[in-house]
Amino acid sequence: MSTRAKIDDLLARSKKIELGGGQKAIDKQHQSGKFTARERIEKLLDPGTFTELDKFVAHRCVNFDMAGKEAPGEGVVTGYGTIDGRLVYVFAQDFTVLGGSLGEMHAAKICKVMDLAVKMGAPCIGLNDSGGARIQEAVDALSGYGQIFYRNTLASGVIPQISVIMGPCAGGAVYSPALTDFIFMVKNNSQMFITGPQVIKAVTGEEVSAEQLGGAITHNRTSGVAHFAAENEDDCFAQIKKLLSFLPSNNLEDAPIYDTGDDPGRMDESLNDIIPDNPNAAYDMVELIQKVVDNGEFFQTQPLYAPNILTGFARINGRVIGIIANQPKVMAGCLDINASDKAARFIRFCDAFNIPIVNFVDVPGFLPGTNQEYGGIIRHGAKMLYAYSEATVPKITIVTRKAYGGAYLAMCSRDLGADQVIAWPTAEIAVMGAEGAANIIFRKEIESAANPAEKRAEKIQEYRDRFATPYVAAERGFVDMVIEPKETRPRLANALEMLATKRESRPAKKHGNIPL
Repeated sequence: MSTRAKIDDLLARSKKIELGGGQKAIDKQHQSGKFTARERIEKLLDPGTFTELDKFVAHRCVNFDMAGKEAPGEGVVTGYGTIDGRLVYVFAQDFTVLGGSLGEMHAAKICKVMDLAVKMGAPCIGLNDSGGARIQEAVDALSGYGQIFYRNTLASGVIPQISVIMGPCAGGAVYSPALTDFIFMVKNNSQMFITGPQVIKAVTGEEVSAEQLGGAITHNRTSGVAHFAAENEDDCFAQIKKLLSFLPSNNLEDAPIYDTGDDPGRMDESLNDIIPDNPNAAYDMVELIQKVVDNGEFFQTQPLYAPNILTGFARINGRVIGIIANQPKVMAGCLDINASDKAARFIRFCDAFNIPIVNFVDVPGFLPGTNQEYGGIIRHGAKMLYAYSEATVPKITIVTRKAYGGAYLAMCSRDLGADQVIAWPTAEIAVMGAEGAANIIFRKEIESAANPAEKRAEKIQEYRDRFATPYVAAERGFVDMVIEPKETRPRLANALEMLATKRESRPAKKHGNIPL
């Protein structure tokens, strides 16, 4: 065979593989509102930067008539490219080839890019669209999943790992995304579940649709498994790029710095009036955060899950920060089981990737009730205490209003390692709210008074004036400064600048035992 013929053979083989499961299968993919694996990679990466690896890999299964079955590209497209000029590794399962099912060589391709991502210190993005394990390959397929899970765990805290669910993801396949840092889902097109609707109906008799059971809204709002819900695939790619702009490429780097054009010394007079005079009235913490950060840009993670606590990324003077904040608009900003889990995981991500943590505190306490106690609020709340105490990145706490009891500690008080604690004059730092405290401390006086209601109101005000302020904590050095709210941004910028060289070591150990 001549050189020209060999080149033509290469091009023909390449073209056949690029067609995946064939034009008919591609058309079916498009009709269901989904792009193909290759189209997805082209949309996600900078134009023309994708370099494909392992294009000619083929399976070696002979069971159940598989010997004669071709699976172009082994049902997954793998390689690397750039997003905003930064190196990333990517794999995209090809649903047009045997339903994107995972077999031995399919898994080997994924494992190779994961290994390369760790070696090169670059994020790894997985685009999942698969019917699950390739049953014909039996334990080889299961072994493939196990090898991926193992690598997910080794890469955790070393490089950012992002999972994008763009179709079905069932059975063992869901655990790789669950081990990664962030999960994106597309509304109406993606589902995640351990057991599907048919199995559930057969075993328990429950009838539920795939979307209700494991759709994007279910996992973003109810289970907390996913972090972002996209309207469609294009919206999903835009959100991924946005997230990556806040993240470093690996744990040895800092997040990219941008010139946002927003003066770090800018003050906002409206912050002086944002806290209502009525201590029980709500306000929107998102609005407060937007007034403080660069250009009002606050990129929330898990915005639909446990909305009583806010987590997300922003910038101050072009530098990325992670924000954790109570939301007084929802459940008065109480901490509960779900909020504790959401915050603890976000704290640990920020700590792993050198992102300073800024806490905005307005918390009346942990949510009371039998559901919370039976559900293990003690164990879940302890995750926050553990995560904050373990974190060695710069930690700044800003108390805007209530900071009561154990919840005050759980929102990163000085005692849990806050490097700087700033309070507004509206801050109420105390063991409990004035009403509860007065009832306990002055119980006998109130009961013996001629007018108990009047006496109670008087004693509540007495307690509030004396203790529900930032000044007792400031007298003890638990608060570093009490500032005018309008000064928050410049003070925060100054603190972050001061903390940029922070170094903190911990006792040598294999790892701690977080109360999971």
